Amino acid sequence: MLTLAHRGLHRDVPENTLEAFRRAIELGVDGIETDVRLSRDGLPVLFHDRLAPDGREVADLTAAELSAAAGYPVPTLDAALALSSSILWNVEIKVPAALPATLALIERLARSHRFLVTSFWHPLVEPFTRLAGVECGLLLASRPASFEAYAGLFPHDGRIWSAVWGYEAFDPALLDQAVSLGFRSYVYGVETADEHRRLAALPLEGIITDRPHLLLPRR
Repeated sequence: MLTLAHRGLHRDVPENTLEAFRRAIELGVDGIETDVRLSRDGLPVLFHDRLAPDGREVADLTAAELSAAAGYPVPTLDAALALSSSILWNVEIKVPAALPATLALIERLARSHRFLVTSFWHPLVEPFTRLAGVECGLLLASRPASFEAYAGLFPHDGRIWSAVWGYEAFDPALLDQAVSLGFRSYVYGVETADEHRRLAALPLEGIITDRPHLLLPRR
């Protein structure tokens, strides 16, 4: 089971920063989850929220203006990917505007890096299915009656085979159904040590967590 650092290791530094990513890599994580938006000057910037701390929309700011508003250097996706080609990069595309720049970059690096591309905007994931070796997943945040209801969200030709569940909507019974249908599953939003232990015992592909140290061997 893979341990992915949610927005890097950000206990003492801002999330989604190069330093948070470096600390996660030094800790020994298998991968890093990060969030991509598009700045006004057309750069794929790594920032989770729709609004900057001063209330302006990220899409209305240049990358430099966003960094000034955030109070720290907000990295671009290409700068983050330069840190490591060995870990799994879980790239969540937050908005449709970020698709072209993200697709172009991942297409260029698909042979040298490992990627899991996800989004709540499910159509944004499909263009990545043509890239060999790029894993594609749909973010899921509700609990339907059965996994078959979820399965209808996935292309029937198997181009997208990974489900990324929000913890509060996650159910081991649905996981068993997903596994039986051949889907890989990840969970994000896990918080407590007990939650980590219980998830680690399940047939998950990976856990996306703000507390990766709870899953990794002590050093």
